Amino acid sequence: MERVRDLASKKAAVIFTKSSCCMCHSIKTLFYELGASPAIHELDKDPHGPDMERALFRTSGSNQALPAVFIGGRYVGSAKDVISFHVDGSLKEMLKASKAIWL
Repeated sequence: MERVRDLASKKAAVIFTKSSCCMCHSIKTLFYELGASPAIHELDKDPHGPDMERALFRTSGSNQALPAVFIGGRYVGSAKDVISFHVDGSLKEMLKASKAIWL
C-alpha cells in the first residue's frame, strides 16, 4: 500500500488502471475531456502491479478495484463512484480544488 500512496500523492489526479480495461479507458477519457492530465499507472505493465492491485482491492472494499482514482492524494473510488461524482457536478469541483484543472 505504501507504493500506491506514494504514487497517488505525486500528482493532483492519479488513476490506476489495466491497459485492457474498458472502464479504465472511459474514466481516463472523462478526465482528459474535463481538462485534467492525470498520472496513469497501468498495473499490468508494472512489475509491482499485482501487489498494488491487491492493495487497491483492500482500499476499495469491493471486487471492482480498477480503475482506482485518487484526487489530491485521496482515494475517491472506482468507475461507479467517479461517474456519480461527474453526474452530480462534484468531480469537476474536486479536480479544481486539487488544482488538477484550472477552469
